[in-house]
Amino acid sequence: MISLTDSQKIGMGLTGFGVFFLFFGMILFFDKALLAIGNILFVAGLSFVIGLERTFRFFFQKHKMKATGFFLGGVLVVLIGWPMIGMILEIYGFFLLFRGFFPVVIGFIRRVPVLGSLLNLPGISGFVDKAGESNNMIRSS
Repeated sequence: MISLTDSQKIGMGLTGFGVFFLFFGMILFFDKALLAIGNILFVAGLSFVIGLERTFRFFFQKHKMKATGFFLGGVLVVLIGWPMIGMILEIYGFFLLFRGFFPVVIGFIRRVPVLGSLLNLPGISGFVDKAGESNNMIRSS
């Protein structure tokens, strides 16, 4: 069992609510108020979960500056009031920021009984294999 500090528990809650508001805002045809609340809660929750210093170091690494620019720029564009453009920028930045985690996530999902069998279907399998490849990881022989 993983033990979490109180601030990490608060962060998990904030991040969960942020994802909920982002999802709900997209379902309601890119409602800018819900998307703005979701963005603020998501970034605040992430800061609580991993800490302010580690969050800052994660986003502002030299090789991640382009991704951070797109992600935080998208958040700013949503806050300004252009939710569709902002979400497109955010999603692109999110994929650039977290592409190193995709192989781990896909490997985990493949071990889940129902989801794993869905990922192995003929049409989906090739796409998932491509998404699961990581150019950032060093492979040993």
